Amino acid sequence: MIKIFHKITLLSALLLTLGFTACDDYLGVIPKGEKIPETLADFEAMIRYEYGNHRVDVTQALILLNDQWVSSSSWSYYPLYKANYFWDEAADRVALNNSDETTYYASYSAINSFNLIISNALTSTEATEIEKQEVWAQAKVLRAMTYFNLANYYADTYDAATASNKLSVPLITSADVNAPYTQVSIQEMYDFILKDMEEALPYLPKVAATALHPNLGTAYAFYARVYLQMNNYNKALEFANKALGENDELYDWTTYYEENKDQITNPESYIRTASPMGYDYVENYSFRHGSTYYSSSEKSLTTERAATFEQGDARFLSRWKLRTVGTDTYYYGTLQGYFNYGGITTVEVYLIKAECLARAGDIEGAMAALNTVRKTRILPEYYADLTATSEAEAMANIIQTKRNELILTLIPFCDIRRLNQEGTYTTTLSKVVDGETLTLSPDSHMWTMPFPQGAIDNPGNGSIVQNVEK
Repeated sequence: MIKIFHKITLLSALLLTLGFTACDDYLGVIPKGEKIPETLADFEAMIRYEYGNHRVDVTQALILLNDQWVSSSSWSYYPLYKANYFWDEAADRVALNNSDETTYYASYSAINSFNLIISNALTSTEATEIEKQEVWAQAKVLRAMTYFNLANYYADTYDAATASNKLSVPLITSADVNAPYTQVSIQEMYDFILKDMEEALPYLPKVAATALHPNLGTAYAFYARVYLQMNNYNKALEFANKALGENDELYDWTTYYEENKDQITNPESYIRTASPMGYDYVENYSFRHGSTYYSSSEKSLTTERAATFEQGDARFLSRWKLRTVGTDTYYYGTLQGYFNYGGITTVEVYLIKAECLARAGDIEGAMAALNTVRKTRILPEYYADLTATSEAEAMANIIQTKRNELILTLIPFCDIRRLNQEGTYTTTLSKVVDGETLTLSPDSHMWTMPFPQGAIDNPGNGSIVQNVEK
């Protein structure tokens, strides 16, 4: 396991004091006993600061999807949880989101660090030019990845026809105190993300120092993700193939299941086993924490969500087990440790490739990419190649597999929004609660999350407009 410690505690009190301006205010005061960063090692340490700069919290998206089981005590205590969990379209989520939501503030805290690196790494000391350029480029990739997450959480999904007219999120490129910023359009945000990637690409290494440091594979995989979200399937396929050229390994969950079968199948045992999805997970292009961060246990699933996994899915069976506690029945998370919920893995890229091939009419190639993943997931006694005779049939298989494979990450939320906007492969969520059928339609306003009220009330040297009415 990589043991990563932050040498410069510039961000130690940030989340406790953060108004929007504090995204760049913290440099105004250097804590006693600390030093102003000067050497490249000082700036590179910020990339290693995983607790602060690699947390990708998307809790409300997981709750809206019902990809995470929420106890009655939780949704009773947190009205925003309840509104999203039960798809209450009448709820004023803007008013309910009146706290410093981690998704927003942790993301801009990380962006501030990346801005600091980008502004100073090339003129830092005690390093070669190549070393400086590498750290500078890695910060650019991480900034682009963080803005992608923000844009696909707080703004509408990308649509070329409207992207220039709809607002995205505040774009901050400076770590200076009180630096001005603009809430740019969705098109401007995607242009900025792609520009950061273009500038970073020539200086990225094939092999990086740790799983937190982006390399060429990370960049290619992220390019594939971005272009897919923009419905540019040719470019997404191009970069998916490049990413798989850097790393195409898949973890064999059927082997993990067999090695832990006695405990997994014991109905009386809820002892958690070690998560294999940590820093050294063979599927990693990059590692970033999710809503569950650092060493922790995995979120539980609803029984309805668990029912959507394939029979014999060793990855599902190894991670969740049916449990009843009092009046609550759910699928209990049985893994403990580290989880790459916020980074990028090979399985996502295989499934991006599968979708792009299906849309290009190569149904056989699409299913081959999909089945390459499934062979490492489905137990042999249940496994059979999935086949399709049309794009629609192939897409149905790919969409469901991808949603299950990337559960508890932001990607299923991004995918459903993208597909709903396209209008061909839409998703209507549905469940029965106390005899009443609840639904979330593809065109619901709830697919865009409201900015936290604290950010609206304290916008700093700029202004923020809510992207959703409630």
